[in-house]
Amino acid sequence: MASEGAKQVLELLASTPAPTEPPTVAQQRANMEAATAAFPVPEDATITPVTANGVPGEWVAMPGASDKHAVLYLHGGGYVIGSPKTHRSLTAALAKETGAKLLVIDYRMGPEDACPAAIDDAVAAYEFLLAEGYDAANLAIAGDSAGGGLTIATLVALRNKGVALPAAAAPISPWVDLTGNSPTMETRKDVDPMVQKDGLLAMAAHYRGDLPAEDPRVSPLFADLKGLPPLLIQVGDHETLLGDSEELDKRARAAGVETRLEIWDEMVHVFHMFHFMMPEAAEANRRIGEFFRIKWGVEAASAAE
Repeated sequence: MASEGAKQVLELLASTPAPTEPPTVAQQRANMEAATAAFPVPEDATITPVTANGVPGEWVAMPGASDKHAVLYLHGGGYVIGSPKTHRSLTAALAKETGAKLLVIDYRMGPEDACPAAIDDAVAAYEFLLAEGYDAANLAIAGDSAGGGLTIATLVALRNKGVALPAAAAPISPWVDLTGNSPTMETRKDVDPMVQKDGLLAMAAHYRGDLPAEDPRVSPLFADLKGLPPLLIQVGDHETLLGDSEELDKRARAAGVETRLEIWDEMVHVFHMFHFMMPEAAEANRRIGEFFRIKWGVEAASAAE
């Protein structure tokens, strides 16, 4: 049964009136900035602007952050909206749970910059971490929604380029199939107050440009996943994107990838963002931190499970 905090979040999301007409991209971006402006960021979080191999972004760290470990974080927003700023509350929470610094990049988005611009930026940022002296075995990649899909696409691109891969990755509510053909687009549409097929397809059109939705750079679900690092996939049972996570887990396993799929009862899209209200979200973030620390060899698996 969902916590009281989760019920409050669901009620708030369900009570948000639908727009009378589709908002412009500029309006969507402004709306997300406004919606997340009140999300708390700890006073002792350190936010430091950075340019990572030409890609703008910021370091997010909590006191006592490891000098040896870092996470490349890729924000969500349908490849069209969102920024490091909209996700600071979440990235600060993950910085605390991982004990590492998070490099949160402001990657290029559609419609101004179509795929594969976002992938190129994420690859460049990861290579920046290596150039800064981080060992790949002490790195991880995480991202939510579109950022979860970009996490997989980035790993595939790095593998294809022959770059040393990180120890682990955590796609959160990942959007990996931009065709919109997942069965849960229909079976979960009445319980998902955040994500619906028409809105996703509109964002997909902005992002993919001239590429077909089936292109594995656009929809990494269709990529060759062999050789990717261990994955922790977390998703809510009330998500229209649930099927993306289920199919990603299935295909990754078939490709020989170590993967763990966690489906959270009664949870909505990227519920992790509401960690300050929902104990389920705080626990999910904790598990991501635990997963990374185990894969980095910082924490023994037997002690954490």
